[in-house]
Amino acid sequence: MDSVDTLSSAAPAAPVAATPTVSVDLGCGSTPRNIFGAQVVYGVDVREDLHQNIVNADLVLGGMPFADNFFDYVTAHDFLEHIPRLIYTPQRRLAFVELMSEIWRVLKLGGKFYSSTPAFPHAAAFWDPTHVNFITEETFPLYFDNVNTWAKNYGFKGAFRIQEQSWNGPHLVSILVKV
Repeated sequence: MDSVDTLSSAAPAAPVAATPTVSVDLGCGSTPRNIFGAQVVYGVDVREDLHQNIVNADLVLGGMPFADNFFDYVTAHDFLEHIPRLIYTPQRRLAFVELMSEIWRVLKLGGKFYSSTPAFPHAAAFWDPTHVNFITEETFPLYFDNVNTWAKNYGFKGAFRIQEQSWNGPHLVSILVKV
């Protein structure tokens, strides 16, 4: 049997490498935001002049080019209001519901989705002609939460727990957690 001295002088176990936190900012332009302080940051935008970790994708017409359960965080600053609720390509598609399914798909269990978007009843939700999706305080709790999930009637795959909703001027700020 080893003595206490022999056991204590044994080489320590190798440290377990921590997995870096990973975030993606939707509609990021040339500079993805990193409000959660993730160690690795990606962006998605429709622009062609993109660089490092920014992927070109049109999220109205297709999904995100990332693996399932890849991100700790997904953020959308002034983005969701530009995603139409209904499009024809030529088949009828619910682009906003599909995007919410994609956000759920790429988030890890317990991952957070942050949205800041001009919302009803504020005029800022309506005055930009490229705003085609009007969000209200009830959009996430009624359609995408883990209690009501009314969006499942329209093909939503997933559920979120609403962690927080608040107003920042005309912007509805929401934090949803993948469950």
